[in-house]
Amino acid sequence: MLATHVIAMSLAVAEPATTLPPSTSPVAEAPAAIPAIGLAPAENPAETQQTSPEAEPQAGPAEDFDLEPDNAGLGHDPFEGFNRVSFKVSQTADKILIRPAAMVYRHAVPRPARDGVHNALSNINEPLVFLNDMLQLRPDRAIRTLGRFLLNSTLGIGGLFDVARRKPYNLPHHANSFGDTLGYYGVKPGPYIYLPIVGPTTLRDGIGSAEQLLPPMAIGNPLNRQDFQIATNVADGLDQRERADDDLKAMLRDAIDPYATFRANFLQNRAGEIAALKARAVEPGTAPAADDPLADPLADPAPPAGSVPAGH
Repeated sequence: MLATHVIAMSLAVAEPATTLPPSTSPVAEAPAAIPAIGLAPAENPAETQQTSPEAEPQAGPAEDFDLEPDNAGLGHDPFEGFNRVSFKVSQTADKILIRPAAMVYRHAVPRPARDGVHNALSNINEPLVFLNDMLQLRPDRAIRTLGRFLLNSTLGIGGLFDVARRKPYNLPHHANSFGDTLGYYGVKPGPYIYLPIVGPTTLRDGIGSAEQLLPPMAIGNPLNRQDFQIATNVADGLDQRERADDDLKAMLRDAIDPYATFRANFLQNRAGEIAALKARAVEPGTAPAADDPLADPLADPAPPAGSVPAGH
């Protein structure tokens, strides 16, 4: 529960993989988190329609990357009353318990040890990344994921050290989930849902999260042991919350409506991630340059030394 909550919180402040078109960005809901375009006085609709009637709209990300399936869900919040109460309860729990514990973790555990925990937890999830790479018919990415998992599980001592992303291997981690797979094949996000403590999701991503049941069922011991699951969830929750602290604080500090700001960021970033999946196609027989930042739009960039993601 804790891990799910803070991972979703981290996702809400993550940099979008693909920028949304201005026409679909939920600026009105999140003025504090998303740069507002000029709010000039509204024009007369009749005059607006008469202006350059033959002008064609400019091509944008929606046309190039087929953003419509996820953009259609932005602002779709039929359970807003319940969600706002859940958000308030979660923020209170975060202020009283979760964030203080994450800050103790930050100051009590040296950075190399925290990085080791982060790497090991990420390595445990690589088989699910591999599975979704295959479901998305991306054998190229699946092979890299498999190679990364094998290298880190052996040379990296069970994933404590991320040797796969270093030279000469150059296999950075990329996130992938069944929720991403559903979005990749055009399943719309559905209504936004904020569950107490668990955090934000959508109907599509909630269904996709059932994949977490596969590793314990397929592998068994120790993944199916309750003590292992509790330990990894607590460790994952502390790790994600500590890394997200600064960004969450910056995002919500001056927000007029923290709930709407948080929701808009979460939905926009999820839409950007799905758009990046759809924009990754390479023509048969060609390959992107090794130093091309668009070679794998979902690959995690190398973190700068001493950098820490953010939080509330």
